[in-house]
Amino acid sequence: MVRNRSKNPEKRKQILDAATRLFTDQGYAATSMDHIAKKADVSKQTVYSHFGNKDELFMAAIEQKCDSYHMLDISMDDLSDPKGILLTLAQRFLTMLISKEALAVHKICAFESKSYPNIAELFFKAGPERLSGKVAQLMSKFNEQKILKIDNPKFAAWQFLNMVKGENFVRVEFNTDKQLTEEEVEQYLEASVDLFLRGYAWQG
Repeated sequence: MVRNRSKNPEKRKQILDAATRLFTDQGYAATSMDHIAKKADVSKQTVYSHFGNKDELFMAAIEQKCDSYHMLDISMDDLSDPKGILLTLAQRFLTMLISKEALAVHKICAFESKSYPNIAELFFKAGPERLSGKVAQLMSKFNEQKILKIDNPKFAAWQFLNMVKGENFVRVEFNTDKQLTEEEVEQYLEASVDLFLRGYAWQG
């Protein structure tokens, strides 16, 4: 988790928004703390007072973007409707995946990972690993309350998230001529959630 040095949430967000735009528009390597400070209309010292270095800022920008989709803004106190909960989670996750920023960062990490090996690790920790960890907590709750039989919450979380990506993510990522309709996407997500529920149904 990236440490929050800031005592000014508005200034922090201002810097993160600027960093996100620059990272997605011109990549990690070409973006400097000077560029970010200028884009955010703050001093370079202010950027460093909020974030210790570019790596930390990169991770924080990814975390903020992930959090903006409210994937797990779900009450863990009432899990009586697992299908509704998982369908909402699937919709939010896919919406995040196919967003302009997420697609750009994904391509940047793949392209720049040879020159900057640490960028892939930073992205994985701030994005996929962090999100899958939160989903695993949900899976563990389902198991504890005997709603679903999930012996390995981590495996179940990764299975669910990867199943959600489906054809739609691949088509959007590669910008194919044919794109799925909203109805097709919803049908796929609902079918995936139903399959997941059947696979982890509590027996007995």
